[in-house]
Amino acid sequence: MKIAFLGTPDFALPSLKMLHERGDDVAVFTQPDKPVGRKAVMTPPPVKKAALEYGMKVYQFDKIKSEEGVAALKAEAPELMVTAAFGQILSRENLAVPKYGCINVHGSLLPKYRGAAPIQWAVINGEKITGVTTMLTDIGLDTGDILLKKETEIGENETAGELFDRLAEMGAELLKETIEALERGELKPIKQNEAEATKCGMIKKEYGHIDFSRGKEAVHNLVRGMNPWPCAYAMLEGEAVKIWKTRHSDAEPSRGEPGLILRADRFNGILVDCGDGVIEILELQFPGAKRMDAANAVLGHKMGFKVFE
Repeated sequence: MKIAFLGTPDFALPSLKMLHERGDDVAVFTQPDKPVGRKAVMTPPPVKKAALEYGMKVYQFDKIKSEEGVAALKAEAPELMVTAAFGQILSRENLAVPKYGCINVHGSLLPKYRGAAPIQWAVINGEKITGVTTMLTDIGLDTGDILLKKETEIGENETAGELFDRLAEMGAELLKETIEALERGELKPIKQNEAEATKCGMIKKEYGHIDFSRGKEAVHNLVRGMNPWPCAYAMLEGEAVKIWKTRHSDAEPSRGEPGLILRADRFNGILVDCGDGVIEILELQFPGAKRMDAANAVLGHKMGFKVFE
């Protein structure tokens, strides 16, 4: 099938690989190269790198809704358009190009978690179940008719990054099933229930500031949801310490003093009071230092009975 694939980050890579392995005639549309790092090195998005390796034609537009973007789509004359974490809203003109419409691969069980960061917010909010959805794209934000869904459990200690990778692979599998059903004429779109819809916005760095008074579940979920980006953090004696990994602990009872470091040694780890219980910090990072496990962190830092803020 002749397909226009619209995607940008790593989440889209398994879906693009699947279309390549299927042998579809794919033209790729992605975001422009962007400066990365302190030296602002112009870097192509992951989808562009993969597409060029596959020998696919690549287009890059700041706005695919522009006249040039619409013209490029029309010139490719795709039968189907596929989007996976593309990062831009499509116009009616874009959506009118392919005769079979546009299928989007979304990292949540729609209508829950419409928006830009569904995977991270699901972890932060302590969801136990999530999944992927394929839907028919319309001009709204993840509001189109649902095609297929696939569920998965979220592990107790699973990070957003780990879940991201799993859902990306699941999304590719579900996209394949969806396209095969389309080719057989068996797709049955279902309207989303607006009463069940929830929205989620972009993740910002400041959201990672840990408030230990919110309790052990909320703290643990925030740490997982902010890993690998932008990483949760807490202030210790005026310094922002990144908290990479935690787990629940029964090794020490809560004193009802959120943020208090109850224990910090190489044998017993770093235990922090959350008011309603205790978490153990497994990995952390001090300013100007590398990420390290708790045993190494306490060698160079006296932390016992200090308070995270």
